[in-house]
Amino acid sequence: MSTENNLQRFIDAQARNYNDALAEIKNGRKTTHWMWYVFPQIQGLGLSETAKFYAIEDAQEAEAFVQHPVLGGQLVEISRALLALPGHDPYTVLGSPDDMKLQSSMTLFGALPNADPVFQAVLDKFYSGEKDRKTLQLLGK
Repeated sequence: MSTENNLQRFIDAQARNYNDALAEIKNGRKTTHWMWYVFPQIQGLGLSETAKFYAIEDAQEAEAFVQHPVLGGQLVEISRALLALPGHDPYTVLGSPDDMKLQSSMTLFGALPNADPVFQAVLDKFYSGEKDRKTLQLLGK
């Protein structure tokens, strides 16, 4: 299966409600279910079937996601929206366990070569710069 085909699951899901997700973040509180495909994590973290379906297989797929003109652009856009919020508590914005998923996702995309600095900025703001250790371990870093 090509990388584009692998990414199609994200394209389809985000086409349904990315704008709702962005509006929720801008309003300071996530209220619906979209975390898996807007802020995906590396394979091996999530246990639910949905988490497994939307898991990023490896660094190559993460790179393809962030380089995709729609998916990458939207990831940066919604990450910047997080930075524009007052406060530094991810639980207040996302609830649990999505607050932990954000740290994992930002760690994943921030670990890529030439990563957009927004990913580290989100880690700095909400997690005192601390990366998710399990994500780094799964990436072999």
